[in-house]
Amino acid sequence: MDQHLVWLLILLVIGVVVSNLMVLKYTSKFKWPTNKDTNEDNSTDKKTPDNETSSGAENNKPSASDRSQ
Repeated sequence: MDQHLVWLLILLVIGVVVSNLMVLKYTSKFKWPTNKDTNEDNSTDKKTPDNETSSGAENNKPSASDRSQ
């Protein structure tokens, strides 16, 4: 009975090691975002005076329903 538990423990350890190696191989294909990428995304969200004037000009254009009347 004692030998069965030893073999079960050995198989369990081998299974854990093999599964961890498989997960590492699978996750190595993923690309993590860098700090440089996140800084560029944040800079495009900020409003500048140029963006405010251009968006204001677009709001003054008549809509399609106004043109038909």
